[in-house]
Amino acid sequence: MKQMMNRRNFLENSVVILAGLSLPSGCKAAKQNTVEKPFRISLNTSTISIYKLQVEQQIEVCGATGFDGIELWVSDIQKYVDKGGSLADLARKLKDNRLVLENIIGFAPWASDDEERRKEGQQRMQREMEFTAQLGGKYIAAPVMGIKRIERERFDEYALRYRHILEIGQSVGVIPLLEIWGSGALHNLADAVHITLGTEHPDANLLLDFYHLYRGGNSFDSLKLLNVDRLPLIHINDYPNIPPREQLRDRDRVYPGDGVCPFPTILPYLFQSGFHGAFSVELFNESYCKEQPVEKMLAETLEKTKRTLTY
Repeated sequence: MKQMMNRRNFLENSVVILAGLSLPSGCKAAKQNTVEKPFRISLNTSTISIYKLQVEQQIEVCGATGFDGIELWVSDIQKYVDKGGSLADLARKLKDNRLVLENIIGFAPWASDDEERRKEGQQRMQREMEFTAQLGGKYIAAPVMGIKRIERERFDEYALRYRHILEIGQSVGVIPLLEIWGSGALHNLADAVHITLGTEHPDANLLLDFYHLYRGGNSFDSLKLLNVDRLPLIHINDYPNIPPREQLRDRDRVYPGDGVCPFPTILPYLFQSGFHGAFSVELFNESYCKEQPVEKMLAETLEKTKRTLTY
């Protein structure tokens, strides 16, 4: 009986819903709210990495531009700490700039097939989650580093590995988000869903990205099977129709609205289904940064993202 109740609680809180269930309550109110938008527009600092700004500068320019939130990279935070920086001071800077720390980007090999490397990766993930908590954040990216390809007969193993870092995160107060990479081992949305369900853990959740979903060969119609009101954020970006999907690279991502992503179809569904997290812009397109200062580049990024999200 106890096991059945645990499973029921997990399914009720899962990122996945069964087809045919009604949409989450309150989603109409969220869509019709004209006083305050039901989502945030945030910035993943990969977008400005070419400028080589210190983490404090990243926060300042992001806040000054008018973004609602920010995603910081563990590597930038570590450089700041190594130079004697205080996490408490950095947390205050986020607050002073009125920025939500949406997520931390790290690459700990917590999922590695090598047992020793996996243990080291889990320990590293714990340290990075502790960083996140001290900065006031609640989420950290968890791509499946250390796996060359997903072997579907081993789903139970992957689910146990993800559950392990979920349990670590539960003790710290930070949730690791299973991240899909379009050209990585975990590029298939169905595989990611299988792993999250297999954990039977109430905090299991996904980190999605429009480019990665497309690059990985997923159908955007599959989003209709997700309980999107539980997603804390989605990476927003766009992609061109040339080169072909299989040849796209991270650097090919373009501003939202400048590519061929079917936002007019996807966004209404997300809004009507109750998505109220953050759309965080994640680009790696150096051409945007070569001939203009970071302030101008970010102003254009924010403006094009706002325009895309107004359908």
